[in-house]
Amino acid sequence: MRVHLMVFCLISYTVNGQIEYSISEETERGVFVGNIAKDLGIDATTLSLRKFRMITSSSKQYFNLDVSTGTLSVNEPIDREQVCELKTTCFLNYELVLENPLELYKMEFKIQDINDNSPRFPLNEYHLNVAEFLSPGARFTLPNAQDFDEGANSVQTYSLSPNEHFRLEMQTRGDGSKYPELVLEKPLDREQQSTHRLVITAKDGGNPERSGDAQVIVTVLDTNDNAPAFEHSLYRASILENSPNGTLVTKVHATDLDEGQNGEIRYSFSNSTSADVQRLFLIHPQTGEVKVNGILDGQRPVLEMFIEARDKGAFGMSSTAKLLVEVTDVNNNAPEVTIMSLSSPIPEDAVPGTVIALLSVLDKDPGENGQVTCQISADIPFQLKPSFDSYYSLVTDGLLDRELVSEYNITITARDLGSPPIVTQTTVLVQIADVNDNPPNFARQSCDISVAENNLPGASLFQVSASDPDISGNGQVSYALRDIDIADSSLSSFLSVNSENGNIYAKSTFDYEQLRSFHFQVIAKDNGSPALSAALNVNMFITDQNDNAPVILYPGARNGSVAVEIVPRLADAGYLVTKVVADDADSGQNAWLSYHLQHSSDSSLFKVLPNTGELRTTRSMRSTDSIKHKVVILVKDNGEPSLSSTVALGILLADSLPQALPDFGDGMEGQEQLTSQNLYLIISLASISFVFLGFLLFLLLTRFFHCRTNSSRSGCCSGCCSVDGHDKYRFNVRMLPRSHLTPDMVEVSGVGKLTQTYLYRASLGVGPSNNNLLLNGDAGNLFNGAGLQGPTACVQVRKVKSDHFNAVLVVSCFSYGI
Repeated sequence: MRVHLMVFCLISYTVNGQIEYSISEETERGVFVGNIAKDLGIDATTLSLRKFRMITSSSKQYFNLDVSTGTLSVNEPIDREQVCELKTTCFLNYELVLENPLELYKMEFKIQDINDNSPRFPLNEYHLNVAEFLSPGARFTLPNAQDFDEGANSVQTYSLSPNEHFRLEMQTRGDGSKYPELVLEKPLDREQQSTHRLVITAKDGGNPERSGDAQVIVTVLDTNDNAPAFEHSLYRASILENSPNGTLVTKVHATDLDEGQNGEIRYSFSNSTSADVQRLFLIHPQTGEVKVNGILDGQRPVLEMFIEARDKGAFGMSSTAKLLVEVTDVNNNAPEVTIMSLSSPIPEDAVPGTVIALLSVLDKDPGENGQVTCQISADIPFQLKPSFDSYYSLVTDGLLDRELVSEYNITITARDLGSPPIVTQTTVLVQIADVNDNPPNFARQSCDISVAENNLPGASLFQVSASDPDISGNGQVSYALRDIDIADSSLSSFLSVNSENGNIYAKSTFDYEQLRSFHFQVIAKDNGSPALSAALNVNMFITDQNDNAPVILYPGARNGSVAVEIVPRLADAGYLVTKVVADDADSGQNAWLSYHLQHSSDSSLFKVLPNTGELRTTRSMRSTDSIKHKVVILVKDNGEPSLSSTVALGILLADSLPQALPDFGDGMEGQEQLTSQNLYLIISLASISFVFLGFLLFLLLTRFFHCRTNSSRSGCCSGCCSVDGHDKYRFNVRMLPRSHLTPDMVEVSGVGKLTQTYLYRASLGVGPSNNNLLLNGDAGNLFNGAGLQGPTACVQVRKVKSDHFNAVLVVSCFSYGI
């Protein structure tokens, strides 16, 4: 049958803030107990904001607290016997914690007993040996039934099943406890009935009533009619809880009037003694000495046990005595520090007095052995403050700086007042959270960077780096360029920066000749809120490369013509012909210029001073020197590699300015080409010329004798000069003595196109003011000249038609002896 219980609650207040409720055990889940907010006078709407909570050392949560209303209800039915065991009064203690501000209250629940446990015997079956000769009135002790309920709900009466030999009587011990005895009413006769089965019933006083049964099996014996008797029915002893195994607790003694084995007694714990108590002690079967055999606990100050004395008769008889052992507490429990609440990490800008943690300190020892003091190290910015009873608050006691100390291992030392005291240390790790209180930092406020011109666009120029001691986003640095105008252009058209690693890249090619230096700022900004930043001033210098060849300023050429300088024919050595002036847009050694004579029609006549560019004569002029010369002057810089420029200069040897300047182009180039021929080519040409000269000599001799026969007194020959079977030229030759020859005395005239080479090569220079070619020759030596200086004959060809300015004159027939 299901029993419905009515829950009743009593609330009382004490001056120290304690609340007491009374509730019956086994109250169903969800039953209303009370309203804590109302009972404490606290606004229920603030409970959640103040983190209102209940704290208990119990492993089970028997009550449920609704923080929105303050309503307290049963969360799990309570078994008083399980919670409080054999205690006559049962209490559950809770602590109520509120924050902002911190408040503590004590709450106590008195658990009222209900009749939910039936009486139970330690064993379901008990055996008694009863001698048959015992007369009526003999008594036999029966075990007590155990009922975990208290008061009227515990065992009240015993009854015995109906029989004709035994009855049940209740006896009282010296401590007031009662126990049942089996009394013999009628003598036993083993031969009629050797075994009697009885049922003993224990009943409690609850409503409804509960009961428990056990069988008593009586075996009728023929011998040993006296049971041992203890000196005392109740023994008391006291022992320290830290007593080692083997420590003597007490010694019991019983006597037996029988003789022999029937009077020899053996001691043991009776079945009425709980098994856990039997494990803590050991009784000597012959002497009755009770000794420690386990670890004692001062939390159970009194231990109850029953000692049985049984003789060794064939039908052994026994009696029972009660032993109460008081366990005296010693300081053997260390203080226990429990972290009830911990706020970690905390921001480094937390103000002094900020609550970090709530601690609970407990020592299970009673009295001074259980009183505890707590402290922490004094060299840290924290303080431990007593809060309420055994609670402490850990608060900040100074300014924090994560960049100096990122976390603290706070050691809490708990010391009890025992003798000697026991110390417990607990470490609390408090981490410091970062705030953005440090801007990025460059190692220097400014830096100078050199970059060579003609760089490739996209090339990495240099890298900047800023450090930030903050962490995460507060220490994550990004880079940007502060945009300014440089040379009428935005900085972004010249440079770009990688926002993550600070690499500076060129977006265009720098030209030292246009931009030599500029300055800008690199901004480093962290990712905090608000963000902090720093600036780096960068001075960038463009370094020069040798990318510009020298530019010749003087002398200059117009319309492709060669500049002409006039030198007196009587000029001495060292005469300043002209000075070459050049400039180089580069700087430094790339602009250091030197001057060199690259080519000269007469290398012995002119020289160039390498440092000044002055063109001077190396010797005095001679009458045999050509009247016109051409020089090429090389101007080069000192770069690596070196760059150069050349200028061609025509030099005319004359004492006065002529009406028309001669041409300094083709003829000089032909001479340069001739001087640059390979040595092997010269040798080959010389060999062919030698063979051909021999052949020509033979032809000339033949012609000479022919002309001597047919000529006049002065000597002449005329006819047609044939080349490869074709008439190319018609000519008339008058032969005169060598000393009477003049340039116009011998005339070779004709028309045609020269196509093949038989003897000599010559460069034909046709100028704008002269269409005549003057050839000076002497027995196989022809060269250009303006007059007769050293030759023995002159052949003048007029009106020579040619398709080129440079042609090849081929002489295949001429008069010997010219």
